[in-house]
Amino acid sequence: MTARARPETVRVLLVDDDPLVRAGLRLMLAGAGDLTVVGEAADGDELGAAVAEHRPDVVLLDVRMPRVDGVTALRALRSAPDRGIPAVIVLTTFRTDAVVLDALRAGAVGFLLKHTAPDAIVEAVRTAADGQPTVSPSVLHQLIEHVTAQSPAPATPAPDLRTEGLTEREHAVAMAVAEGLGNAEIAERLFLSVGSVKVHLSSALAKLGLENRVQLAIRAHDSRTR
Repeated sequence: MTARARPETVRVLLVDDDPLVRAGLRLMLAGAGDLTVVGEAADGDELGAAVAEHRPDVVLLDVRMPRVDGVTALRALRSAPDRGIPAVIVLTTFRTDAVVLDALRAGAVGFLLKHTAPDAIVEAVRTAADGQPTVSPSVLHQLIEHVTAQSPAPATPAPDLRTEGLTEREHAVAMAVAEGLGNAEIAERLFLSVGSVKVHLSSALAKLGLENRVQLAIRAHDSRTR
């Protein structure tokens, strides 16, 4: 997904059949000055009309809903002609391989579990609005294991990341990302601030010519299995 300029105020649409979940998300996002909830829908069959009406930048979309599930709704949205497609983050309690892969193949740019920390959900919305993918750390680890299990081993093993200019700290952060750790967990492990982890992460991405955390995790995984 190509990076884009984030709007000054990110418009968010909530799609979930549980009104308490929607209320909690609305309250959570209201605390971020640059995010605003512009609409809600209670089922996947309402997604297209809600997007057309509210023109959101980002959609937080549940998977399991009574009439039309989130993945089916997303496929329908992306196949509709002449409609601007917002960035869609799937937010769910389910994280099986099938659900994750179906959502990403349908065009979701993110996959978060509902027990994700509020500040992480807020940051994920911002990241999606920037045009970048975002995946819960535990789901990322699961996704990496699935992808690598299904892919043949490369003919030439990936070189150690430190031979490509990464510092010891950047290398340690990259390897922790490959384990599925979030920034706060990495900070605790390496005795760093979360801000420092973000700096090392950004530097590692730049040095390796990568765009996002998912790519770094797979690259670090390949290096680890050399």
